[in-house]
Amino acid sequence: MYVTDQDRFINGACEVETELEPLPLLDELQAIEREMGRKKLIDKGPRNIDLDILLYGDEKVQNERLNVPHIGIPEREFVLRPLAELIPSKPLYASQPWKLVQDYLNDLTPGEPLSSITPLTPTLAPLTPLVPDRKTSVMGILNMTPDSFSDGGRNNLESLSNTVIELVRNGASIIDVGGQSTAPGRPEVSAEEEASRVVPAIELIRSIPETRHVAISVDTYRASVAEKAIASGADIINDVSAGALDADMLPTVGRLGKTICLMHMRGNPQTMTKLTSYPDGLVPTVAAELLSRVAAAEAAGIRRWRIILDPGIGFAKTGAQNLELLRSLEELRAWPGLQGLPWLVGTSRKSFIGKVTGVEEASQRIWGTAATVAAAIQGGADVIRVHDVREMSLVTTMSDAIWRARD
Repeated sequence: MYVTDQDRFINGACEVETELEPLPLLDELQAIEREMGRKKLIDKGPRNIDLDILLYGDEKVQNERLNVPHIGIPEREFVLRPLAELIPSKPLYASQPWKLVQDYLNDLTPGEPLSSITPLTPTLAPLTPLVPDRKTSVMGILNMTPDSFSDGGRNNLESLSNTVIELVRNGASIIDVGGQSTAPGRPEVSAEEEASRVVPAIELIRSIPETRHVAISVDTYRASVAEKAIASGADIINDVSAGALDADMLPTVGRLGKTICLMHMRGNPQTMTKLTSYPDGLVPTVAAELLSRVAAAEAAGIRRWRIILDPGIGFAKTGAQNLELLRSLEELRAWPGLQGLPWLVGTSRKSFIGKVTGVEEASQRIWGTAATVAAAIQGGADVIRVHDVREMSLVTTMSDAIWRARD
């Protein structure tokens, strides 16, 4: 039996390479525990740190000090769930090669919901995408560009203080600062120009008492801009290309240890409207292409718990495909290899809403945006990215009450 009356804790699994044999490796782990002040007062009870060897290649170890595979794996969801993210298709026991790690997780009786966590900033609770009654986070858009499709030129440093305070008061817990429009046909600016737009805005947000606690995201696909933004106080990189447009982006984010949003897109903002063919199916293809970007991010040193996904509504998609993705978000969330990751959905004021509703002026597409926000939350979105924060915060609150309330 396990002690259940204890504080919440974080559990994880990692795959490492070592030259140490199992027992010397155990000695090293126990030395780390002692250095961190571990005190085991109750068997199977709380402790400040607990390091275990779950597997050691395909070897079996039976010793008075150590058993590998760890004897508790099959019965512990808090061990199996992170282990299944690493090696879902690996047999747990050599004597049962047909039964995989994922199978053991599937066999467990559901208990108290566990969730992966994705930290944003120390002042905000992390995203918990597997918690049924979680609250949806509202990301307010702050365009510092003169040519944004929806609100270009509206924000400047003179009016910025009032703007960001209003965003936060209206319900935004994340502010997404952009200095380069990614709408089709918009001219590309230099990295220096982009940085000159976003860095002062980030610094100002961090200097305002009412907004110091919010998470700041920078909407960029350039590594140099991302690094300057992080140095100025940003917490999240929101890359519409998922690192594909700048080879330095993923290694930079990995080195900085920050959270990144990987969006599905093909080509670049100038070519994406011609890349909308998905002969193998929209959802399977988007899932496969996002899986490849997740793998690239992890290979570059970005931890899985630092990744947010975005299906890329309006990017290399037709209007019908945008609607299909909104209807299929739950399927994407459950796609093998993508489970447990949080999702950001950005539909705000986009052209497909105008085509469906007949509203040509982007700033007037509030009602259509509201419907897409509700659909995204029903599908499991963790963050919604919007222009009209006050209205969409109300939609989010109501949608959470419908679909996120605990039974």
